[in-house]
Amino acid sequence: MRVDFHTHIIPEHIPNFVEKFGGERWPTLEKTCSCGANIMVAGNVFREVTDQVWSPEKRIKDMDAEGVDIQVLSPIPVTFSYWAESEAAEEMSKIQNDFIAETVKQYPKRFIGLGTVPLQDVHVAIKEMERCIHTLGLKGIEIGTNINGKNLDDPAFLPFFEMAEKWEVPLFIHPWETVGRERMPRHNLMYTVGMPSETALAAASLINGGIMEKFPRLKVCFAHGGGSFPYILPRLDQGWKVWPHLRQTSQPPSYYAKNFYFDSLNYDPLNLTYLIERFGYEKIIMGSDYPFLLREINPGKVIDDTSELPAEQRQAIYGKNALAFLNIEIKEEIIK
Repeated sequence: MRVDFHTHIIPEHIPNFVEKFGGERWPTLEKTCSCGANIMVAGNVFREVTDQVWSPEKRIKDMDAEGVDIQVLSPIPVTFSYWAESEAAEEMSKIQNDFIAETVKQYPKRFIGLGTVPLQDVHVAIKEMERCIHTLGLKGIEIGTNINGKNLDDPAFLPFFEMAEKWEVPLFIHPWETVGRERMPRHNLMYTVGMPSETALAAASLINGGIMEKFPRLKVCFAHGGGSFPYILPRLDQGWKVWPHLRQTSQPPSYYAKNFYFDSLNYDPLNLTYLIERFGYEKIIMGSDYPFLLREINPGKVIDDTSELPAEQRQAIYGKNALAFLNIEIKEEIIK
């Protein structure tokens, strides 16, 4: 069984929040044809998309063609809208969460849903997280790597992580508003360099800021194989060692990093093997970034190409690990 943990979806019809609330940063979807559209931000094309991004029927057709049994649906990060007033951002979150929940309800054997919350207001974010998990039946929450420039170890977010741990809500952390983006206007370096660096900063912040020590049962998965984080972890350990006056944790970063999960989207068997050796195969989850250009085709290709993987580990990474991360009971009739 193949579970594609990292896929994005957006409603076909989003209200025009620019007209309703003002401001230019709201994303809108402008159709270019019956099977295509542009995601527009501030009057500019943010991303060209096809009906893959809103049509569950199209997604299922692709899944069948590419050997994927289940997709885990999450919002597109541009819709996080952390910059907006919390009331407006809450409405945007609810539209997305309701759409994802309805899609899962329509095709319960093919989709699992993750929600989003307006983390610029932690009280509202906790309220919407509760609705996502306990009312809509979503299985986790996707959040960004920073909130309006605040790293995830900012004290303001402690109540959110506390409740996520208490309610056993898995968190999928996806890069957005990347560090250094003002230096990356060319070559799409924001996607190829900025996002991996931003992810590393988020992971390091959760560890060095003591979040993972305070909440040891918190479940966290990082997109894109954790970006550059796995490869700078020894440097983080060295920093912890030589600057004891900066420590906010009782153990070095690698002690806490063993609790992290990572999707498999790093394209190269050498990188996947490194992830497995450092963190264990149980912490690696298949993910493709469907339906965007940088996605892996077919989903799980890097796992397929890692020829030395034992069958048990391969099957776990294909699907079992994702279900375990999402607290979904694994039944034999499902995985056959």
